[in-house]
Amino acid sequence: MKNITKLGAVSALSLIVGASAAFAENIKVAFIDPLSGPFASTGTNGLHQFEFAADYMVNQKGGLLDGAQMEVLGFDNKVSPKESLIQLQVAIDQGVRYIVQGNSSGVAIALTEAIEKHNSRNPDSRVLFLNYAAVDPVLTNEKCNFWHFRFDANADIKMDALTDVIAENDDIKKVYIIGQDYSFGKAVGDAAVSMLGEKRSDIEIVGNELHPIGKVKDFTPYSRKIVASGADAVITGNWGSDMLGLGKSIIDNGFTGPIYTYYAAGSGITAAFGESGKGVIRLISEGQVNPPPSPEAAAYYDAFKVKYPDGNIDQTRISNTIGMLAAAITKAGTADDVVAVANALEGMEYDSMWGGKLMMRPDDHQLIQDMHIAAHTNEGITYTFDNSEYGVLVESTVEMASADIASTCEMKRP
Repeated sequence: MKNITKLGAVSALSLIVGASAAFAENIKVAFIDPLSGPFASTGTNGLHQFEFAADYMVNQKGGLLDGAQMEVLGFDNKVSPKESLIQLQVAIDQGVRYIVQGNSSGVAIALTEAIEKHNSRNPDSRVLFLNYAAVDPVLTNEKCNFWHFRFDANADIKMDALTDVIAENDDIKKVYIIGQDYSFGKAVGDAAVSMLGEKRSDIEIVGNELHPIGKVKDFTPYSRKIVASGADAVITGNWGSDMLGLGKSIIDNGFTGPIYTYYAAGSGITAAFGESGKGVIRLISEGQVNPPPSPEAAAYYDAFKVKYPDGNIDQTRISNTIGMLAAAITKAGTADDVVAVANALEGMEYDSMWGGKLMMRPDDHQLIQDMHIAAHTNEGITYTFDNSEYGVLVESTVEMASADIASTCEMKRP
C-alpha cells in the first residue's frame, strides 16, 4: 500500500513539474549587436530598450499564450559579420527562435543569408530575423527573404522624406554628402544624389565621400573640406561614435548650416552636442517622443526612465518590434512554429503608441510608417536624452512614407 501511494505521489509530482516546465518555457529573443568597442554605448542602450519592452509589454501583462515569458539575451558581435555568425549559431543552440539586430547593414546581410541557409537545412529549428535598424535597401529588395522583417524604414524611404524637406528650402543650393564606408553609407549617398537630382536639379552636390567605419579619430580633414566646399547643408548616415565625431568636428570648424542625419540622438550623442547642435542637427526617424503622442507613450517612457535613469528611448521602433512580434505569436497561437508567426506578421497593421499606424508590407517585409524630421533643441520638449537638457522636437511629418515605393523583392515562401 505504501509503495503504491509513493508511486502515485511521484507520478503526480512528475506531472506537476512537467506542466510547470512547459508553462515556464521562455520565448527567447537573441539581441546580436555591439556590446563592446567603439559602438558599445549604442548597442547597450538598444539592449536595454529591448529588455524593457519585453518586460513592460509582455511579461508584466501575463506573458503570451499559456503565460510564457519573453526573454531577451544579449550577444556581443563587435560589429563584425564573422562574429555575428558565430553568435547566431550559439543563440540557435540555446533554443532561440527570434533574432534581433540593427547596427550595421553589413552584419544584417551576413545574418539574413546565414539564416536563410540554416532554415532550409534545419526545418526543426528555424528562426526569424527581426531587423530593427539595418536600413540598406537591398535587404528588402534583391536580398529579401521570407525569414527577414525590417521594422525601421530603409535608407531610400528615409532619404525620400528627407529630400522632400530639403527641396522645399530655397536657401539650400549646395549639399555635401558624407558617410561610413560600407553598404549602408553607399546606399545613403546614392539615394541622396538620385533624389535631389529629381526634386531639385539646381542643387549642386559639392562633395560625396566615404570614410572608414569606426576608425577615424580626428574628422578635422573631412570637416575642413566640407566648410571649404561652400556647402549650405550636409547629409550623413553616420551612427554611433562616427556620428558624434563627424558632427562635432563639422560644427567646431565653423559650419552653421543644417546637418541632416539618420542617427544623431541618444547614446551620449545628444549631450555631447549640447548647445552647439541647436539649430544645426536635424534627424529623420520613425516614432515621436516630443511632444509625446499619447498617454500610453508618456507612461512607457516614464517607466523606462525609472528602470534606466541614464538610458534613452531613442529607437521607438524597438517597442514596435516587440509589440508586433507578441501580436503575431498570439495570432499564430504558437511561438515555436516561426512560419506561422511569419505569416501572421505579413500584412499586419499595428497601432503604435508613438503615433500612427504601422503596416508590414507582405511583398518585401518592409514596415511602412510615418517619418518625422526633428530638430536638436532644448525648447518645447518633454523628454530629454542623456540626462542633458536637450532632446529632439518634431518639426514635420511625412505620413506612411513611401508606401508606394517600388521593391524588386521576389519573395520565396516555404
